[in-house]
Amino acid sequence: MNENAALAQTTRHAVLLSGLPQRLVQDGVVTEHEARTALLAARERKSHFVTQLVAAGAAKPRDIAVVASMDFGVPLMDLDALTIDSDVTRLVSEKLLAKHRVLPMYRRGKRLFLGVADPTDLHAIDEIKFQTGLSVDAIVVEDDKLQRAVDKAIEQFEAQANMLAVDDEMVDLQGLEISGGDDLEGEASATTDVDDAPIVRFVNKLMLDAIRRGASDLHFEPYEKIYRVRFRMDGVLKEIAQPPVQLAPKLAARLKVMARLDIAERRVPQDGRIKMRLSKNRAIDFRVSTCPTLYGEKIVMRILDPSQAMLGIDALGYEPFQKDIYLKCLAKPQGMILVTGPTGSGKTVSLYTGLNILNREDTNISTAEDPVEINLPGVNQVNVNPKVGLTFASALRAFLRQDPDVVMVGEIRDLETAEIAIKAAQTGHLVLSTLHTNDAPQTLTRLVDMGVKPYAIATSVSLIIAQRLARRLCVHCKQPIDVPAEALRKEGFPDEEIARGFQVFAPKGCNHCTDGYKGRMGIYQVMPVTEEIGHLIMTGGNAMEITASAKASGVWDLRRAGLAKVSAGLTSLEEINSVTID
Repeated sequence: MNENAALAQTTRHAVLLSGLPQRLVQDGVVTEHEARTALLAARERKSHFVTQLVAAGAAKPRDIAVVASMDFGVPLMDLDALTIDSDVTRLVSEKLLAKHRVLPMYRRGKRLFLGVADPTDLHAIDEIKFQTGLSVDAIVVEDDKLQRAVDKAIEQFEAQANMLAVDDEMVDLQGLEISGGDDLEGEASATTDVDDAPIVRFVNKLMLDAIRRGASDLHFEPYEKIYRVRFRMDGVLKEIAQPPVQLAPKLAARLKVMARLDIAERRVPQDGRIKMRLSKNRAIDFRVSTCPTLYGEKIVMRILDPSQAMLGIDALGYEPFQKDIYLKCLAKPQGMILVTGPTGSGKTVSLYTGLNILNREDTNISTAEDPVEINLPGVNQVNVNPKVGLTFASALRAFLRQDPDVVMVGEIRDLETAEIAIKAAQTGHLVLSTLHTNDAPQTLTRLVDMGVKPYAIATSVSLIIAQRLARRLCVHCKQPIDVPAEALRKEGFPDEEIARGFQVFAPKGCNHCTDGYKGRMGIYQVMPVTEEIGHLIMTGGNAMEITASAKASGVWDLRRAGLAKVSAGLTSLEEINSVTID
C-alpha cells in the first residue's frame, strides 16, 4: 500500500460517527463504511452528509427522514403537501439558505419552523436563530424535496434582486432593441422613458432567460396574495419567479407598452406582438395575449423563433417512410395537405418546414395566418384581420387572383374557407392548412360535418398529418429499465419487435436537463388519401372505417409512432402514455 492510500485510509477511520450518522448505522439504514465515506465526502466538498449519502445511493431520502424523525423526536412533514409562503422564506438570507440547505416553512409569532434534512445540525439552527432573532423549531423533511425547494427559493431571491438592482453588471440588457405592435420592423422603441428602470430590466431579463432556456411560452399570472411567472419548457410549466404582488399592474403595463396595446383598457382581452432584436442577424418575436382575471390581467407570451422553421425535415422526428410520403405530396403541383393536432403540437413548424422546402425562385407562395407566427423571406404572408373584413376566405380569394403556386391557410375554421381552399386545390394549386382534430381519419369526417361535399374532399385532399409533441429523454442521464414482454405487449408493441428485443429507458434528471428530459420531438400519423379511403368518404364511411383502411395500407397511428420512439430509446413509455391513447 502506497503512502497516499495509507493516509487516506487512516483519515477515513479517524472520522467519528455521532448524531444522525451514528443513528443511521445503529438502525441498519446504512453501513458504517457508507456513513464514514459520506461524512468524509461532505467535509471535502463542503457539502452535507445527507446529500452525499443520497447521491452515493446508500439510502433513500424517505428512509433517512423517518429515522431522523423517530430517533430525535422531531416532526416529519411532506414538503410537496405544503404551500410555502415566500414572505417567510425571505426571513432567512439567500446566503444562509444556500450554505445550510434549510428552508423556513412557516412562522407562529416568535417561532420559526425550519425544514431540515439533519435535525442534529445545531450549527445551522443557531445561525438561523441569530440572523432572524426568532426561536427556531426543526422539522424533518426529505433531502431531495428540500433541495428542490431551496433551489426554487434561491431562484426567487435572484429574480427579485435582478428586478430591484440597477448596476453596471446588467448593462447588456440596455442594448436590446425592442419594437412592438404592427410596426415590427420600425425603429420606434416601445419602451418607457427610463430604460434602466427596475421593471423594464426585470421584464427584459425574463424574456432573455426564456430564450436561453428554450421556453416556448411565458405566463405572467396575478393572484390575490402572490404574483408568479412561469415558463413552459419542453411542454411543461415551471415557476421561475414570484415578484411582489404589488408590482402586478406595473408589470402588465410594461408588457402592454412593449406590445403597443391599450394600457388603459383592462376589461377585454387584447393581442399584440413584440420583436426583440438580439443581434444584427437574429430577432425573436413574441406573440402577446392579455386576459382580464379576478386579480388583474394575465399575460401570456408565445416565443416565435424563425430558426425553428429552418431546422429541416430530418430534425422533426418523422420516420423515414413518413418523411418520404410528405415529400412526395409536397412535390405534387396540386392537392391539399392538412396538418391536425391540438394547440401547441407543432403544426406551424411542420407547415413552415414544408413551405421552406417549396420556397424557390420559381414558386409563388402566399399565406394567410392569424397571426403570422414565423417570418419567412420569399413568402408573401398576410395577417388576417376580421375587424376590417380581411378574413381567411377573403385573403384566399385575393391569392387566387395573384397567380399563386402554393397557398397556405393558417386554419380552416368555417365552410366558406374550406370550400375556397378545396376549389384552389382542385384547380392546379398546392394548398396547405390545419384543422383541430384528434387524428387523421377524424379530419376527413370533420370536413364532411362542416358541410363540404364528400366528392370534393375525396378529389382534393391528398395527405393528412396528425401530430403530437413528446419530450425527448436526456442523453446524459437516461437510465435503462426492465419491462416484462407481457407488459410491452399490453402497451401495444408488435410481437415481432418484442422478439427482436430493445431497451426501454426512463428519465432520471441531471444538470443538463429538466426532470430527465431535454427538448421535444414530433410523433406523427401520416395518412395519404388512397382510392379506397376516397371511396369510403364518398359512400359515407365513418372515422372507424377510414382508420381500418389506413391501418391495412400500412399507416401508423399516433400510438404506434410513439412506441417506435420508445423502442429507439428516444423517449420514455411514461411520456408516450401521456400524449397518446392506448
